[in-house]
Amino acid sequence: MDDAQLNAIIDAVVKEMIAAQAVAPARPAEPVAASSPAPAPQPAAPATPPGGLAIDLPDPALPEHRYQPRVQRAKNPDALPALIAATTARVGVGRAGPRYRTASLLLFQADHAITQDALYRDVDPKMLDDLGLFTVQTNIKSGTSPSGGKQEYLLRPDLGRQISDDGKKTILEKCVPSPNIQLVVGDGLSAAAVEANVREMFPVILNGAKSAGLTVGTPFFIKYCRVGVLNDIGHLLKPDVVILLIGERPGLGRAESLSAYMAYRPKPGDTDADRDVVCNIFNNGGTNPLEGAAFTIQLAQKMIKHQASGVRLKLATK
Repeated sequence: MDDAQLNAIIDAVVKEMIAAQAVAPARPAEPVAASSPAPAPQPAAPATPPGGLAIDLPDPALPEHRYQPRVQRAKNPDALPALIAATTARVGVGRAGPRYRTASLLLFQADHAITQDALYRDVDPKMLDDLGLFTVQTNIKSGTSPSGGKQEYLLRPDLGRQISDDGKKTILEKCVPSPNIQLVVGDGLSAAAVEANVREMFPVILNGAKSAGLTVGTPFFIKYCRVGVLNDIGHLLKPDVVILLIGERPGLGRAESLSAYMAYRPKPGDTDADRDVVCNIFNNGGTNPLEGAAFTIQLAQKMIKHQASGVRLKLATK
């Protein structure tokens, strides 16, 4: 088959698609008056494919496209929007044979990009400055090579549980020892979650602790942070309760979920059984950040009262 025959087939297919309104026809060029001045040079636009096939698509993550029902010949089409609005699960997306439809695949890829961005991006330093947080780092080396930075952080979670020697020195220099509550922020696995929730939670936690008669140590931020860093904080500062606000592992298209991990007098060797967590903190679907912050203070009071956290706290309050 030569090029002429191939182009003829393509033109025929495109014409059929335009006739069926599957694609938009190409717009004709606007005529230019003879007396009009010559337009300024513009960057060359991509050539229109034969037959005027338009390939530009809207952002699939926009709400009007994300929640559009895509089931063909649904038995009850009026119920589909209500079903889709009732859950964050991917329902009502339809299929093309055994496969995803193109719109569903593009949304999947867009949501995956949101997840990757939250995971690899750093927390906005302006937000940390606004909250008056100084920064320390775990034992992850700085840099973008496989031997440092985010790559090492993802491959070596054990190093993210240990504050670096320089970080320990900074904490001891700047922080008040032995407070009732030591408030810490960690990037965890989602910078977006920290930026979306911490501003709202911080004043509620600080004011709630003050109203409860609890002292709060000097807050700070930990870069490349894992939950187990609670043990180092407890060992260094000897607080009654450590509250660690940390970005959760992002889900597909869900990057703003934060957790508040808490422990009573954490120390080296403690495990998840010695901790409590308020999870899924985010607006519009999760635990409201203001409510989550208030609940962390209530939980801290309970820990101090019973001198326990985790499994021991549950046994003490049965």
